[in-house]
Amino acid sequence: MDLKEWPFKVIDDRFKRYALGNVRLERLHTGMRWAEGPVWFGDGNYLLWSDIPNNRMMRWVSGAPEGGAVSVYRDPSNNSNGNTRDRQGRLVTCEHGARRVTRTEFDGTITVLADSHKGRRLNSPNDVVVKSDGSIWFTDPPYGILTDYEGHKAEMEQDGCHVYRIDPDTGALTVVADDFDKPNGIAFSPDEHILYVADTGASHTPDGPHHIRAFDVSTSGTLSGGLSGGRIFATISPGLADGFRLDTDGNVWTSAGDGVHCYSSNGDLIGKVLVPEVVSNVAFGGPKRNRLFITGTTSLYSVYVGANGAGYF
Repeated sequence: MDLKEWPFKVIDDRFKRYALGNVRLERLHTGMRWAEGPVWFGDGNYLLWSDIPNNRMMRWVSGAPEGGAVSVYRDPSNNSNGNTRDRQGRLVTCEHGARRVTRTEFDGTITVLADSHKGRRLNSPNDVVVKSDGSIWFTDPPYGILTDYEGHKAEMEQDGCHVYRIDPDTGALTVVADDFDKPNGIAFSPDEHILYVADTGASHTPDGPHHIRAFDVSTSGTLSGGLSGGRIFATISPGLADGFRLDTDGNVWTSAGDGVHCYSSNGDLIGKVLVPEVVSNVAFGGPKRNRLFITGTTSLYSVYVGANGAGYF
């Protein structure tokens, strides 16, 4: 598509309020091999994201002088993938190459939060979200060990690909969902009553899953009664729900093969943001949380929308 074109496709009238009439899709940077894991730092007015095959993390600074907006944040990055922030504002990262979840402290040192379960190495943590109680939830598919392109080819040590929770007080790691093919994107609803988790098994199996599931979350948030349900919320086509985020109205903005798909809280596809590359992930940012940052294969894009991102910024 031509970046001068209006990027929205309205499928349902409910999307009209989000599809601003006088905006265009902006390409902020290009040159990556597979861009992933955008996360907004409002206190620094910048965005971090991963370039997995190039083994680095990048930073885009809003308002920086021409030519100085993008720089390398971390190189090497252990083939970092998904990123988020905890409630103290620290960076939490899934590392394909090191097969672990880490936290970057304020002084720049790195703390390992999880790298094994029951004495066996994790597969390759992929995406991560932090709940308001401080617990850390992440997905663990095998993408980083299938080949040497996004990590290091190796045998799987776990008995499957699971969703995990790290206890904020003890650091204990618990499996909270174990019936996925390849769990991928993960996010909470604004009230944290629903946990959305993608299954992207179709990436390697033609008839594999390519949907987002929705789990009910108990007030305790623990393994015993923590999650229930797991219904299919939405099936993505074309493409996969590699990564997604929610707005304050409860809509899910997810990656897809032709751009970003927006689903209402009841699972209806109401609109799209068309992007000229396959999209991997999104993040809301900007001072008003109304700028949608999009990682699309080789490039970082953004577009202003009539929605405000939910979560911590």
